[in-house]
Amino acid sequence: MIDRTTPLSPVLDTFDRRLDSLRVSVTDRCNLRCRYCMPEEEYVWLPRESILSYEEANRLVGVFSSLGVSKVRITGGEPLLRRDLARLIALINGNERIGDLAMTTNGLLLAESADQLKDAGLGRITVSLDTLRPERFRDFARRARLDHVLEGIEALQAAGFQDTKINTVVVRGFNDDEIVDLLEFGRAKRVEVRFIEYMDVGGATQWSWEDVVPRAEILEAVRRSLGEVEALERPVGRGAPAEQFALRDGTVFGIISSTTEPFCRGCGRSRITADGMWLLCLYADTGTDLKKLLRTGLSDDEIAAVIREVWHSRTARGAEERLTAPDRGPLYKVEGLRRDPHREMHTRGG
Repeated sequence: MIDRTTPLSPVLDTFDRRLDSLRVSVTDRCNLRCRYCMPEEEYVWLPRESILSYEEANRLVGVFSSLGVSKVRITGGEPLLRRDLARLIALINGNERIGDLAMTTNGLLLAESADQLKDAGLGRITVSLDTLRPERFRDFARRARLDHVLEGIEALQAAGFQDTKINTVVVRGFNDDEIVDLLEFGRAKRVEVRFIEYMDVGGATQWSWEDVVPRAEILEAVRRSLGEVEALERPVGRGAPAEQFALRDGTVFGIISSTTEPFCRGCGRSRITADGMWLLCLYADTGTDLKKLLRTGLSDDEIAAVIREVWHSRTARGAEERLTAPDRGPLYKVEGLRRDPHREMHTRGG
């Protein structure tokens, strides 16, 4: 039986990266069809019987926490499509070793669920928001529901959530002219906006270098309109991928430049798909089937031993390796995604 009370020795990979952050997907379904994630008309879905129960997901979180994981983020697809998600939140919140319990959502269902999530013990929420223009939202996500997202952000504040963040994937020719507008929106709502370089993973089957707006251009757009920007030092122990910057009035925003300036050497994150596949990198081609270990009767200690061994041999540097790939294009073509839906962004949790 795993001892959950004794201090933990760090579990390190081949680059001495600590196993400390876990993303747990609860569904591969989504109610938007954003162009950088789900641009196709049809998808191959995970079989429903393969999806982990909340008890199974919580058990895995417990095993990972015994190995040093203290940060858990609930993801999807769209996690709020999973019925009674607050129950899983409450289960994980009961684990004293999890000090940071967060969720990423597209915000469509937040207005009706924010209070339940807060009461269940969810600590932080990040909302994906790529445009403030209704017509662009409809064209980009193929759903005319921007108003639902904005209502959801308001609901978070009413429910008492702190440290809310907005994630914006910046795509040239689509929303790169809204960088300042989104930053002003974040300032008005007192939430931190994080601009993300367009990545070539999963469903980004139309990705090209020409669509990427790099960190330097994002900063220049901010400077031109809002004045000088100060780069902030990362707090000691902070594992977040975003570099933080501050405007003269103290407004803080972030940039995640994983396409042009990868942060692989400091990445301690891994992710579990909704059907229990453990992936060591967002770019990973294969993973470890933890569901099989759960459902064939292995003990927590035996599962922990497998996880420890896999992490010890981890060499993942997917974004760095892609940076030097010749003639770089999309990581997968549609046929490859259909052969293995675990390669989809909406399956592996972004």
